[in-house]
Amino acid sequence: MLDELAISGLGVIDEATAEFPDGFTVLTGETGAGKTMVVTSLHLLSGARADASRVRTGAQRATVEGRFRITTAVEETDTLLDSAGAERDDDDSVIAARSVNGEGRSRAHLGGRSVPAGVLGQFTRGLLTIHGQNDQLRLIKAEHQRAALDRFGGEAVGKALRTYRTARDRWVAATDAYTERRNNSRELAQEVDRLRFAVDEIAAVDPQPGEDATIAADILRLGDLETVRTAAATAHATAVGTDDAIDGGSVLNGLGEVRSALESVGDPTLQGLLPRVQEALTVVGDLAAELGDFLSGLPTDASELEKLLTRQAELRSLVRKYAPDIDGVIGWRRDAEARLDTLGDPDTSLDELEAAAGAAADELAGAAVALTQARTKAAKNLSAAVSAELAGLAMGDAVIDVRVGPDVAGDGDPRTLAVRGSHLHAGRHGVDRVEFAMAAHPGAPPLPIGKSASGGELSRVMLALEVVLASDDTGSTMVFDEVDAGVGGHAAVEIGRRLARLARHHQVIVVTHLPQVAAFADNHLLIGKTDRRTGRKTSVTSSVSTLDRDDRINELARMLAGLGDSETGRAHAEELLDTADTEKAAD
Repeated sequence: MLDELAISGLGVIDEATAEFPDGFTVLTGETGAGKTMVVTSLHLLSGARADASRVRTGAQRATVEGRFRITTAVEETDTLLDSAGAERDDDDSVIAARSVNGEGRSRAHLGGRSVPAGVLGQFTRGLLTIHGQNDQLRLIKAEHQRAALDRFGGEAVGKALRTYRTARDRWVAATDAYTERRNNSRELAQEVDRLRFAVDEIAAVDPQPGEDATIAADILRLGDLETVRTAAATAHATAVGTDDAIDGGSVLNGLGEVRSALESVGDPTLQGLLPRVQEALTVVGDLAAELGDFLSGLPTDASELEKLLTRQAELRSLVRKYAPDIDGVIGWRRDAEARLDTLGDPDTSLDELEAAAGAAADELAGAAVALTQARTKAAKNLSAAVSAELAGLAMGDAVIDVRVGPDVAGDGDPRTLAVRGSHLHAGRHGVDRVEFAMAAHPGAPPLPIGKSASGGELSRVMLALEVVLASDDTGSTMVFDEVDAGVGGHAAVEIGRRLARLARHHQVIVVTHLPQVAAFADNHLLIGKTDRRTGRKTSVTSSVSTLDRDDRINELARMLAGLGDSETGRAHAEELLDTADTEKAAD
């Protein structure tokens, strides 16, 4: 709900503030007083494009500030406010503001925070609906007609649409997976062949972890085999005693003699050295054993070196192709085998994906048919309801025909769906094209309202539609700028009555020239203007004031025939106001 609106430097308005209570508020005033500036200010709060020409002459900028009362918790609105860092006032209201300077640059604020203008549009989208003199053109667009029908269809259409969208999400995922696999089947088959060849090549060599480093060390040693053998044999002989021993003796024999000599005497000091001698004997014995194992492991001929060099060449071939070392090659093989498990057989996977896409298409086609049926049923009722409303709006012979037809897919449409033998575009909103057609009089063929309705008729069709769509669970602010254009007399009374009916469930703000419409309002604002002459220049300044009952009678008398000061005009205005009050109470 819009609680308050403050305007500064916009058009003919220098400074003005207006409060908007619940119900039906009407704005009236003389031509040129600036009534439409109120609608322009609300457009700015809705994120509309800023226009520097709207800045009042002599003003640095135009500023609009609106206080909105959030009557119900809407998750989307709460999320938007939180993401923008917007703050609520103590009464839980939110202030939205927009300013435009003389160069056309604008700034927007929401809840005390600077935000892009588009964020204001998102905030007010669910709170404010403006039907300006050009906004009825939206009704010509197919997407708005479809949205109106879906809104009228209520839960029946809503449930069918949710089911359709869930099925469509599955269908899109399945068809995209199948299309991608089909388009990439050749590449996938080639990838499988390459991976299998590589895995088989690595498996044939069967490298072991760290084998490349081990073989390199062995080859380095075997490159000087005889020198290594001689050194190891000499060391072994010296330790254990053989013909190759240095000086014909051995370390073990010498240590044994030392032990015997120490054991042969009873001196405590010499006896204390025996453990150390025994430790030396153990160390030399272990060293001799290791030297013996080393000697026995050495190749007996040069052919062993050739085998190692051949093995090293095989390992190096793998390293050049797959990884920097053998451990990397082993890891690459493991990853390749996992990738092969994922790919499986490309031909088999393609068949499975095709079957899944077909099943998803069948499910979606069924959901699309159910949605079309729900819309078709709602369209019949909406046609009758809107046509009945038009009967009281000086369009008694007009008939609205809401049509639900197939949205035929074009050539190459990636979202083509076969539905009962027809190829339709399966969009986010279904496979239907919704069109509002109007027959101006009996016997006339229904034509799209964009071709058959004038601007004034479009305004009344929109009003009739809004009245039909009004429900107890809605509470947005609806603004109508001269929706009564081109009508008068009884038709004007009916428009006023319907706006009052609409105000039962919405806050309704109307700019009008018709006293019959203004009489039905719950709250009456007067846009007054003052001409100021400075030298040869004349400027117009407008103000906004709230009228009490006596002031309303004067204003209605002026609107009737410019008779605000005559008793006859006042009597007529008072009668009109009393009649409207009586009809509102009885309606």
